[in-house]
Amino acid sequence: MRDRPDAGDARPSIDVQGGVSIESNAALARRIVDQDSGAFATLVDRYHDFVFRICFGILRHRQDAEDATQDTFSRVAKYLDRWDARRPFEPWLATVAGNRSRSQLSRRRSYAPLTAAAEPQTFSTPEAQAAAAMQEEVSLAMDNLPQRQRIAFELFHEQSMSYIQISKELDCPIGTVKTLVHRARTSLIEQLRQRDVLACRAGQDTSTAKGDQ
Repeated sequence: MRDRPDAGDARPSIDVQGGVSIESNAALARRIVDQDSGAFATLVDRYHDFVFRICFGILRHRQDAEDATQDTFSRVAKYLDRWDARRPFEPWLATVAGNRSRSQLSRRRSYAPLTAAAEPQTFSTPEAQAAAAMQEEVSLAMDNLPQRQRIAFELFHEQSMSYIQISKELDCPIGTVKTLVHRARTSLIEQLRQRDVLACRAGQDTSTAKGDQ
């Protein structure tokens, strides 16, 4: 049976299933830092699906997503003492998962040219090349976003989560989530226009972008 939260914890954590966890993340983290292997197993069980969804949303490949999920928890075990327990745990975890997934995606792209010569050239169509180039530009622009904007944008567009779901994950009001998603989208569009990836359209107002209504 799990221990009850310490009196010093600010609040019990809300787990990814929507229920109240018996032990807060702050208390669990303290046990993990103290080398309690059972506590780390509890953390993995609690957040595996949450991390996998983020990794799969970026990598779009199940095995790669599983590898990135394992890599994420390895990093969490190593650097958990860097998490500020006064802040929600989920955004910090989502950032680690996103970073590990993008690193793996970068390695996968770096490896692709080495094997491309062995593939029939007919599989590399202009449309596929253009799509790959656009994805690369978007990934670069995403790396320039503030952390909370990037997480909210990824959860909304890549994980197809609702504003209500994201507000629970990030522990903030729905209005804040809408603002984060809108600002991230506006920043991405502006970055792509500055690099001439997107053409400016006269009279277009990014504030009316779909999803902010």
